[in-house]
Amino acid sequence: MVIEFLTFEVDPGERDQWLAVEEHHWSRYLESRPGFVGKEMWVADDDPGRVHAVIRWESMEAWDAVPRSEVAAVDQAMGEWCREATMRAFQVVRDR
Repeated sequence: MVIEFLTFEVDPGERDQWLAVEEHHWSRYLESRPGFVGKEMWVADDDPGRVHAVIRWESMEAWDAVPRSEVAAVDQAMGEWCREATMRAFQVVRDR
């Protein structure tokens, strides 16, 4: 399993609305992708302006198979709510 770990800067006062728009566009799109396992959104109490997306993929190949053109289309559909993210990838080495 591979973890796609994204961090977004989101104004805490707009976070609920941003999460709703993100859910409508990104979560629905990811659910249509082969190899997508699941997604969680995390916020730390001491850092409310950052939202972390933890996205689980069956494999790096499944994640890499997402066409860049489709990523761009979903970002465009987010409109004014689109936020740049920092991204890291993690391999699951133990699941217990």
